[in-house]
Amino acid sequence: MTYGPIDLFAIEFETDQLTGETLPELLELVKKEIIRVIDLVIIQKEDGHFKVLEMEELSPDVVIAFDPVVAEISGIIQVEDIDLIAEAMEDNTTAALLLIENLWAIKFGEAAVRSSGRLVMFDRIPFEVINETLEIFAQAESAAESAAEA
Repeated sequence: MTYGPIDLFAIEFETDQLTGETLPELLELVKKEIIRVIDLVIIQKEDGHFKVLEMEELSPDVVIAFDPVVAEISGIIQVEDIDLIAEAMEDNTTAALLLIENLWAIKFGEAAVRSSGRLVMFDRIPFEVINETLEIFAQAESAAESAAEA
């Protein structure tokens, strides 16, 4: 069986915002078979202490929301990963750790292999970095246009 690239996301929310706008977007990606969630861990942190929540410990609306998403609970996310994320979390927050397989890349990767291609480099640039860079470019372009008009 061929697998797509797998990403680990740790997304922190104010505790009462766990489902928010993010969950419907995640469900849409799963429904369209763009990604598959292969592991999920929920961490809550209060007063400097954290606890890992099992699915049955979550509120019913959260469980119902995540139920169609998780293809399998794989156990790939390790205690060390949880400890690292929990340490970085703010107090009174909840984090969802998601291990996501990028299904969209499987056929492309298989085609590359059949064509004797090989992956030379793969790097993910976070959206924050892209947005900040584009903002810097836009400001520089605006400054250049203002200078040309002067």
